[in-house]
Amino acid sequence: MACGAVSGLVDIFLVGAPSQSVIGKWTDAQVDEAVKKFAEKSGWSPRPGKEGNVASAIGYLERQYKVNYDQRYSADVGGAFNMSTKNHHIKSLSHSPDIIGLFFSVLNQFTSTSSFVSGGKLVTIKTESFELQGNNLVSKVFCGIVNWFGHIMSDVAGSSGSRGNIGRGSGVAIPFFELFQFCNFGKFNIGQDKQDLATLAVRAFQEGYDARFGIAMSLPVLLCELLVRFIWMIKQRFYFKKPLKECIPTQSHTDLRIMLLFGHGTLCLMDGADALVRSGGNWLMFFTRMNIIAWGRFTVLVLKEICLRAGIQAPLQKQLDAYKKITASLQTYMEQLKRIDLAAFQKETAQYQPLESYIDCIEDEKSLNFFLKKNMVELGISIPWEGDFDTFMRDKSRHLIYE
Repeated sequence: MACGAVSGLVDIFLVGAPSQSVIGKWTDAQVDEAVKKFAEKSGWSPRPGKEGNVASAIGYLERQYKVNYDQRYSADVGGAFNMSTKNHHIKSLSHSPDIIGLFFSVLNQFTSTSSFVSGGKLVTIKTESFELQGNNLVSKVFCGIVNWFGHIMSDVAGSSGSRGNIGRGSGVAIPFFELFQFCNFGKFNIGQDKQDLATLAVRAFQEGYDARFGIAMSLPVLLCELLVRFIWMIKQRFYFKKPLKECIPTQSHTDLRIMLLFGHGTLCLMDGADALVRSGGNWLMFFTRMNIIAWGRFTVLVLKEICLRAGIQAPLQKQLDAYKKITASLQTYMEQLKRIDLAAFQKETAQYQPLESYIDCIEDEKSLNFFLKKNMVELGISIPWEGDFDTFMRDKSRHLIYE
């Protein structure tokens, strides 16, 4: 719980809400640096004096990785739904930095369409024809994936226009956060308005609750995870005096799982209490102050523990453990194979190949015994008996000696 409390204090005072986050400013800067480095790798050559200009880097990526699903206004989609530059990155499923975004991006590029979420429904519109590079299906899919990733990098730190005006810009959504748009239920107070959860999620995104802020929210979660595992490991090693191999913090240890549950539960409790007090009944303020990464991690831990207690994961875990043992054995076997001198092995086996063909032609046991004994001597193999074999074996005091 102490680890969770420390992480909770970091979350409350250093993460907070997007507009007031101390860590958020740092993560924004790190994302800017990542975008500039990616642009440089993609061929960005800024004019003198523009080397540190993130707007210039974003502008280059926007031109380099153009897509057909980058509509920004309601007019761009024929007035089918309301959309603006502040929310088109969350409404467009292809702009999501997750497997859902990748799927819809490749689909939209192949079919010249755009896929959006509005009012809890999936909306698909036709766009101008879009031709992917590549000579066959595999190369076109590869180009579509590269195009999707490059376009995500051009949007993750905001647009070139917004960043050129010294603004933060609208980034991309936290992975899978776009699914909240399908939750068009509930009535939440936002000032004088009452809106559903889908609208609340979009408005939170517009307030800066994006992937950059998601990185900031993940830091206290990571801190809690590392602190709990480190303290557990130290206790096992120095208090219980266990071997180092048994001090590796894995999910197979029940006490570690319980410590993680309490740690992350404490973090979530402090985060929720802070959001509730500071929001003053405004659900939008509550949502933007809530650490969704922490709550997601805590939920996963609870569900995994329930499955383990109910025995749901036991057969699967046994299967996974068996595969791990097989993998470890194969790795040991491969290491042993690497030590084999192949040239020496081939040279040695070459001596026996003529013998094999000759043995096939021998027709009686006496000739076979004579041939084998003769070749053992020629090959330098010590014979484990002396004199006549039958006489040697009749003497019970004698023993075969293999060298």
